[in-house]
Amino acid sequence: MVFSSSLFLVYFFPVFLIIYYLLPYRLKNSFIVLASILFYAWSGAKYLPFLLISLLFDFYIAKAIDAREGKARKHVLAFSIIVNVGLLLYFKYANFFMENVNAALGSEAITWTKVALPIGISFFTFHKLSYTIDIYRRVKTPFTSIINYTLYILLFPQLIAGPIIRFNEISDQIENRKKALTIDNRLEGFFRFIIGLSKKVLIANIIGQEADKVFDMNFGDMAMQDAWKGALAYTFQIYFDFSGYSDMAIGIGLMMGFRFPENFNNPYLATNITDFWRRWHMTLSRWMRDYLYIPLGGNKVSTTRLYLNLWIVFLISGLWHGAQWNFIFWGAYHGIFLVLDRLFLKRFTEKLPHVVQVALTFFLVIIGWIFFRVDSISQGFEMVKIMFSTSAILPEYEFEQAFWVMFFVGFLMSFYGIFIKNLEQKQAQWYNPFTTPAKSILFTLVALVLFVLCLAEITSAGFNPFIYFRF
Repeated sequence: MVFSSSLFLVYFFPVFLIIYYLLPYRLKNSFIVLASILFYAWSGAKYLPFLLISLLFDFYIAKAIDAREGKARKHVLAFSIIVNVGLLLYFKYANFFMENVNAALGSEAITWTKVALPIGISFFTFHKLSYTIDIYRRVKTPFTSIINYTLYILLFPQLIAGPIIRFNEISDQIENRKKALTIDNRLEGFFRFIIGLSKKVLIANIIGQEADKVFDMNFGDMAMQDAWKGALAYTFQIYFDFSGYSDMAIGIGLMMGFRFPENFNNPYLATNITDFWRRWHMTLSRWMRDYLYIPLGGNKVSTTRLYLNLWIVFLISGLWHGAQWNFIFWGAYHGIFLVLDRLFLKRFTEKLPHVVQVALTFFLVIIGWIFFRVDSISQGFEMVKIMFSTSAILPEYEFEQAFWVMFFVGFLMSFYGIFIKNLEQKQAQWYNPFTTPAKSILFTLVALVLFVLCLAEITSAGFNPFIYFRF
């Protein structure tokens, strides 16, 4: 079940909210757990026993970590990490490993029953690791209630696709959020949810249909215009798809009394790749920094080791996104530019006009997304080659009105802030427009109109994927 489905919008979420608001406060967490189990089971029922058993394991492991000192404490943490990472490696990468072993041997030398991937395993594994590591570091004490712990892992707005919420960021809200259950938060959350839904359904889906057409083409028949159209369409599709989902998750959280961390901050306004990763999937970037980069030594190592650590982190980030070589290449690609930024590139580009910095970074990001989207690295290079091959220009080109209208809207929404001062402050006001009764009425009506348009698009169109659902 995804947020942009009619099942969720018309049945699951309205019924959930009605019951949630009517229940006494002491029962709200238990109800969220039950609803989250149902939400997960709807698409991944066969994986539910695995998920619940792993939850029990980490709940008691965390207590064991908290009760120990010194090396014993470290050993229990290591055991927890090995089990959680081991399960992630098995379910997500066993097929990839065996396919490459057989390819290297030149035959099906090793027979293998393919392993099915539990939905959202990358995200809930990171949440479980955050829980045990934060307890080991004594940032927080473990939950005494297994209901509260289960809620942290299974909380359905962020269960299958983030944002990645660390234990120390939300534990206090899980145990006490009475003051956050206000009408203002509900209105702000509703509006934020509709913004995200509109980004996903009205922009990402429409643009994504054309992106899929291009990437599904025979590359030998692809013209330069097709390659650029597909690359740009996917660049906007993945942003509005994932940021839209994050907005919906944040909005649902607010309606429930939780405030999740932001996950995107105008990433296509970045002035270099380092800046891009401060703006794109920010919860993943911070998780990688605090739980991987810093334990590797962070900035307190030699220059060579620092660059190696950066590259390793982004190789792992690429592999985290999927068990394919193109994802690994994408991670290495970004890792190289992060290293180059530290070596000389950032100092060089900072001398250029701001618009040029943004344009150059956006171009590098587009090239990266091509390798993220294709099925193989060779396809990525072939598509990049076509993009710069004037011999592949077609004299006539089909004009798809809906696509180009939403493409322009996506472009405008991505870059309108390039000349606006104090953009983040103004966006915070935009996301919370209910400051006066008149604004509340106006934006509620706008939100209702957008909701109707989204629901109409969902029910009439058969194209409603979610890119990050498979990660």
